[in-house]
Amino acid sequence: MAGMRDIKRRIRSVKSTQQITRAMKMVAAAKLRKAQASVIAARPYSNKLSEVMGRLSSAQNSFSHPLLEERTEGKIGFVVISADRGLCGGYNQNILRFAKDKMDAIGEDVSVICVGRKARDFFARRKYNIREYYVDLGDLPDYIQGRELAREIIKMFNTKEFKKLYLVFTEFGSAISYKPKMIPLLPIGSEANKEEKEQQIEYIYEPNSDEVLGTLLPRSVEINVFRALLEAKASEHGARMTAMGSATDNAGELIDKLVLSYNRARQAAITKEISEIVGGAAALQ
Repeated sequence: MAGMRDIKRRIRSVKSTQQITRAMKMVAAAKLRKAQASVIAARPYSNKLSEVMGRLSSAQNSFSHPLLEERTEGKIGFVVISADRGLCGGYNQNILRFAKDKMDAIGEDVSVICVGRKARDFFARRKYNIREYYVDLGDLPDYIQGRELAREIIKMFNTKEFKKLYLVFTEFGSAISYKPKMIPLLPIGSEANKEEKEQQIEYIYEPNSDEVLGTLLPRSVEINVFRALLEAKASEHGARMTAMGSATDNAGELIDKLVLSYNRARQAAITKEISEIVGGAAALQ
Protein backbone atom coordinates (compact mmCIF):
# COMPACT_ATOMS: atom_id res chain seq x y z
CA MET A 1 0.00 0.00 0.00
CA ALA A 2 2.90 2.34 0.66
CA GLY A 3 3.90 2.07 -3.01
CA MET A 4 0.38 2.96 -4.11
CA ARG A 5 0.32 5.99 -1.81
CA ASP A 6 3.62 7.21 -3.26
CA ILE A 7 2.32 6.85 -6.82
CA LYS A 8 -0.90 8.73 -5.99
CA ARG A 9 1.11 11.51 -4.37
CA ARG A 10 3.33 11.77 -7.43
CA ILE A 11 0.33 11.84 -9.76
CA ARG A 12 -1.12 14.78 -7.81
CA SER A 13 2.24 16.56 -7.95
CA VAL A 14 2.62 16.09 -11.73
CA LYS A 15 -0.97 17.23 -12.34
CA SER A 16 -0.31 20.37 -10.33
CA THR A 17 2.82 21.05 -12.39
CA GLN A 18 0.88 20.42 -15.59
CA GLN A 19 -1.70 23.03 -14.63
CA ILE A 20 1.10 25.56 -14.06
CA THR A 21 2.82 24.84 -17.37
CA ARG A 22 -0.50 24.98 -19.25
CA ALA A 23 -1.26 28.37 -17.70
CA MET A 24 2.24 29.64 -18.54
CA LYS A 25 1.78 28.51 -22.14
CA MET A 26 -1.49 30.43 -22.43
CA VAL A 27 0.05 33.56 -20.91
CA ALA A 28 3.07 33.34 -23.22
CA ALA A 29 0.76 32.90 -26.23
CA ALA A 30 -1.15 36.05 -25.32
CA LYS A 31 2.08 38.02 -24.87
CA LEU A 32 3.44 36.62 -28.13
CA ARG A 33 0.49 37.95 -30.11
CA LYS A 34 1.13 41.48 -28.84
CA ALA A 35 4.90 41.26 -29.32
CA GLN A 36 4.52 39.82 -32.82
CA ALA A 37 2.16 42.62 -33.82
CA SER A 38 4.67 45.19 -32.54
CA VAL A 39 7.54 43.58 -34.47
CA ILE A 40 5.54 43.48 -37.71
CA ALA A 41 4.57 47.13 -37.25
CA ALA A 42 8.17 48.24 -36.53
CA ARG A 43 9.92 46.42 -39.38
CA PRO A 44 8.76 48.57 -42.35
CA TYR A 45 9.81 51.82 -40.66
CA SER A 46 13.14 50.35 -39.56
CA ASN A 47 13.91 48.92 -43.00
CA LYS A 48 12.99 52.13 -44.81
CA LEU A 49 15.01 54.29 -42.41
CA SER A 50 18.05 52.04 -42.90
CA GLU A 51 17.61 52.33 -46.65
CA VAL A 52 17.34 56.12 -46.49
CA MET A 53 20.35 56.40 -44.20
CA GLY A 54 22.40 54.28 -46.56
CA ARG A 55 21.49 56.49 -49.50
CA LEU A 56 22.13 59.74 -47.65
CA SER A 57 25.44 58.67 -46.17
CA SER A 58 26.65 57.37 -49.53
CA ALA A 59 25.69 60.63 -51.21
CA GLN A 60 27.33 62.82 -48.56
CA ASN A 61 30.98 61.83 -48.54
CA SER A 62 32.02 65.21 -47.11
CA PHE A 63 29.58 65.09 -44.18
CA SER A 64 31.15 64.43 -40.77
CA HIS A 65 29.40 63.33 -37.60
CA PRO A 66 30.62 61.59 -34.41
CA LEU A 67 28.41 58.57 -35.16
CA LEU A 68 30.14 58.10 -38.53
CA GLU A 69 33.67 58.36 -37.18
CA GLU A 70 35.94 55.40 -37.94
CA ARG A 71 38.48 54.82 -35.15
CA THR A 72 41.49 52.67 -34.53
CA GLU A 73 41.71 53.20 -30.76
CA GLY A 74 39.28 52.02 -28.13
CA LYS A 75 37.50 48.83 -27.20
CA ILE A 76 35.02 46.78 -29.16
CA GLY A 77 31.63 46.62 -27.47
CA PHE A 78 28.80 44.11 -27.72
CA VAL A 79 25.23 44.95 -26.78
CA VAL A 80 23.73 41.53 -25.95
CA ILE A 81 19.97 41.19 -25.47
CA SER A 82 18.65 38.21 -23.46
CA ALA A 83 15.71 37.45 -21.20
CA ASP A 84 15.28 38.33 -17.54
CA ARG A 85 13.78 34.91 -16.76
CA GLY A 86 14.23 31.32 -17.79
CA LEU A 87 11.72 28.57 -18.60
CA CYS A 88 11.97 29.39 -22.31
CA GLY A 89 13.82 26.37 -23.68
CA GLY A 90 17.19 27.04 -25.28
CA TYR A 91 16.47 30.69 -26.06
CA ASN A 92 18.95 32.21 -23.60
CA GLN A 93 21.68 29.65 -24.11
CA ASN A 94 21.54 29.99 -27.88
CA ILE A 95 21.94 33.78 -27.95
CA LEU A 96 24.54 33.87 -25.16
CA ARG A 97 26.73 31.17 -26.69
CA PHE A 98 26.43 32.88 -30.07
CA ALA A 99 27.54 36.18 -28.52
CA LYS A 100 30.40 34.50 -26.65
CA ASP A 101 31.68 32.85 -29.83
CA LYS A 102 31.61 36.17 -31.67
CA MET A 103 33.49 37.91 -28.85
CA ASP A 104 36.13 35.20 -28.62
CA ALA A 105 36.63 35.34 -32.39
CA ILE A 106 37.45 39.06 -32.26
CA GLY A 107 40.75 38.45 -30.51
CA GLU A 108 40.74 41.90 -28.91
CA ASP A 109 39.73 43.52 -25.66
CA VAL A 110 35.92 43.58 -25.59
CA SER A 111 33.29 44.93 -23.23
CA VAL A 112 29.70 43.80 -22.86
CA ILE A 113 26.56 45.87 -22.40
CA CYS A 114 24.04 43.35 -21.07
CA VAL A 115 20.30 43.71 -21.55
CA GLY A 116 18.56 41.11 -19.38
CA ARG A 117 19.48 39.24 -16.21
CA LYS A 118 20.52 36.08 -18.02
CA ALA A 119 23.13 37.92 -20.09
CA ARG A 120 24.46 39.72 -17.02
CA ASP A 121 24.76 36.50 -14.99
CA PHE A 122 26.24 34.53 -17.91
CA PHE A 123 29.07 36.97 -18.64
CA ALA A 124 29.68 37.77 -14.96
CA ARG A 125 30.33 34.09 -14.23
CA ARG A 126 32.83 33.97 -17.08
CA LYS A 127 34.66 37.12 -15.91
CA TYR A 128 33.91 39.22 -19.00
CA ASN A 129 34.16 42.98 -18.67
CA ILE A 130 30.56 44.14 -18.20
CA ARG A 131 30.43 47.85 -19.00
CA GLU A 132 26.77 48.28 -18.06
CA TYR A 133 23.64 46.18 -17.65
CA TYR A 134 19.92 46.83 -17.94
CA VAL A 135 17.22 44.57 -16.49
CA ASP A 136 13.44 44.49 -16.00
CA LEU A 137 12.47 46.04 -19.33
CA GLY A 138 9.08 44.32 -19.17
CA ASP A 139 7.20 41.94 -21.45
CA LEU A 140 6.77 44.48 -24.25
CA PRO A 141 9.40 47.26 -24.38
CA ASP A 142 8.15 50.62 -25.63
CA TYR A 143 9.97 53.13 -27.79
CA ILE A 144 10.96 55.28 -24.81
CA GLN A 145 12.92 52.38 -23.31
CA GLY A 146 14.65 51.72 -26.62
CA ARG A 147 15.43 55.39 -27.07
CA GLU A 148 16.94 55.77 -23.59
CA LEU A 149 19.04 52.65 -24.02
CA ALA A 150 20.25 53.87 -27.43
CA ARG A 151 21.15 57.28 -26.02
CA GLU A 152 23.26 55.66 -23.29
CA ILE A 153 25.05 53.60 -25.93
CA ILE A 154 25.62 56.69 -28.11
CA LYS A 155 26.99 58.54 -25.09
CA MET A 156 29.54 55.76 -24.49
CA PHE A 157 30.57 55.85 -28.15
CA ASN A 158 30.90 59.62 -28.25
CA THR A 159 33.30 59.57 -25.29
CA LYS A 160 35.57 57.41 -27.52
CA GLU A 161 35.46 54.53 -25.07
CA PHE A 162 34.52 52.25 -27.97
CA LYS A 163 35.75 52.16 -31.53
CA LYS A 164 33.02 49.74 -32.63
CA LEU A 165 29.75 48.52 -31.19
CA TYR A 166 27.80 45.45 -32.27
CA LEU A 167 24.19 44.59 -31.47
CA VAL A 168 23.47 40.92 -30.72
CA PHE A 169 19.85 39.78 -30.45
CA THR A 170 17.45 37.03 -31.53
CA GLU A 171 15.58 37.71 -34.74
CA PHE A 172 11.95 36.57 -34.64
CA GLY A 173 10.63 34.37 -37.40
CA SER A 174 7.69 32.54 -35.87
CA ALA A 175 6.70 30.90 -32.60
CA ILE A 176 9.08 28.03 -33.37
CA SER A 177 11.60 29.84 -35.56
CA TYR A 178 14.08 32.40 -34.26
CA LYS A 179 17.81 32.74 -34.75
CA PRO A 180 20.68 34.72 -33.19
CA LYS A 181 21.84 37.72 -35.20
CA MET A 182 24.66 40.26 -34.93
CA ILE A 183 24.61 43.63 -36.71
CA PRO A 184 27.08 46.56 -36.59
CA LEU A 185 25.55 49.37 -34.55
CA LEU A 186 28.23 52.07 -34.38
CA PRO A 187 29.84 53.70 -36.25
CA ILE A 188 27.05 53.95 -38.79
CA GLY A 189 28.23 52.86 -42.25
CA SER A 190 26.73 52.52 -45.69
CA GLU A 191 27.99 49.03 -46.57
CA ALA A 192 24.45 47.75 -46.95
CA ASN A 193 23.77 50.26 -49.69
CA LYS A 194 26.93 50.27 -51.80
CA GLU A 195 24.89 49.88 -54.95
CA GLU A 196 23.44 53.34 -54.32
CA LYS A 197 26.87 54.90 -54.88
CA GLU A 198 26.83 53.79 -58.49
CA GLN A 199 23.49 55.48 -59.19
CA GLN A 200 24.73 58.99 -58.33
CA ILE A 201 21.37 60.12 -56.94
CA GLU A 202 21.11 63.82 -56.13
CA TYR A 203 19.11 64.91 -53.07
CA ILE A 204 17.49 68.18 -52.12
CA TYR A 205 17.72 68.85 -48.38
CA GLU A 206 15.47 71.12 -46.36
CA PRO A 207 16.70 73.03 -44.41
CA ASN A 208 20.19 71.59 -45.12
CA SER A 209 22.00 68.27 -45.31
CA ASP A 210 23.89 68.66 -42.03
CA GLU A 211 20.73 69.24 -40.03
CA VAL A 212 18.82 66.41 -41.73
CA LEU A 213 21.60 63.87 -41.24
CA GLY A 214 22.36 65.14 -37.73
CA THR A 215 18.76 64.34 -36.79
CA LEU A 216 18.45 61.03 -38.64
CA LEU A 217 21.71 59.42 -37.51
CA PRO A 218 20.82 59.20 -33.78
CA ARG A 219 17.27 58.25 -34.75
CA SER A 220 18.52 55.30 -36.80
CA VAL A 221 20.45 53.99 -33.79
CA GLU A 222 17.36 54.34 -31.61
CA ILE A 223 15.21 52.48 -34.12
CA ASN A 224 17.75 49.66 -34.48
CA VAL A 225 17.93 49.19 -30.71
CA PHE A 226 14.15 49.40 -30.30
CA ARG A 227 13.54 46.88 -33.07
CA ALA A 228 16.13 44.50 -31.56
CA LEU A 229 14.33 44.68 -28.21
CA LEU A 230 11.00 43.85 -29.88
CA GLU A 231 12.51 41.01 -31.92
CA ALA A 232 14.13 39.55 -28.82
CA LYS A 233 10.95 39.76 -26.74
CA ALA A 234 8.82 38.15 -29.43
CA SER A 235 11.39 35.35 -29.74
CA GLU A 236 11.43 34.91 -25.95
CA HIS A 237 7.63 34.62 -25.73
CA GLY A 238 7.59 32.18 -28.65
CA ALA A 239 10.30 30.06 -27.05
CA ARG A 240 8.50 30.08 -23.70
CA MET A 241 5.18 29.13 -25.28
CA THR A 242 6.82 26.23 -27.12
CA ALA A 243 8.74 25.08 -24.05
CA MET A 244 5.68 25.18 -21.80
CA GLY A 245 3.63 23.36 -24.43
CA SER A 246 6.23 20.59 -24.54
CA ALA A 247 6.34 20.48 -20.73
CA THR A 248 2.55 20.16 -20.58
CA ASP A 249 2.58 17.29 -23.11
CA ASN A 250 5.41 15.53 -21.24
CA ALA A 251 3.49 15.88 -17.97
CA GLY A 252 0.46 14.26 -19.62
CA GLU A 253 2.57 11.32 -20.79
CA LEU A 254 4.09 10.94 -17.33
CA ILE A 255 0.65 10.98 -15.72
CA ASP A 256 -0.51 8.21 -18.06
CA LYS A 257 2.50 6.07 -17.11
CA LEU A 258 1.94 6.71 -13.40
CA VAL A 259 -1.76 5.84 -13.66
CA LEU A 260 -0.80 2.59 -15.38
CA SER A 261 1.72 1.83 -12.64
CA TYR A 262 -0.90 2.64 -9.99
CA ASN A 263 -3.46 0.31 -11.60
CA ARG A 264 -0.91 -2.49 -11.79
CA ALA A 265 0.03 -2.01 -8.13
CA ARG A 266 -3.65 -1.96 -7.17
CA GLN A 267 -4.32 -5.09 -9.20
CA ALA A 268 -1.37 -6.83 -7.57
CA ALA A 269 -2.62 -5.84 -4.11
CA ILE A 270 -6.13 -7.14 -4.87
CA THR A 271 -4.75 -10.39 -6.26
CA LYS A 272 -2.64 -10.82 -3.15
CA GLU A 273 -5.63 -10.27 -0.86
CA ILE A 274 -7.73 -12.77 -2.83
CA SER A 275 -4.92 -15.31 -2.63
CA GLU A 276 -4.70 -14.83 1.13
CA ILE A 277 -8.46 -15.26 1.52
CA VAL A 278 -8.49 -18.41 -0.63
CA GLY A 279 -5.51 -19.77 1.26
CA GLY A 280 -7.14 -19.09 4.64
CA ALA A 281 -10.39 -20.73 3.53
CA ALA A 282 -8.51 -23.81 2.33
CA ALA A 283 -6.68 -24.07 5.64
CA LEU A 284 -9.98 -24.15 7.56
CA GLN A 285 -11.33 -27.08 5.58
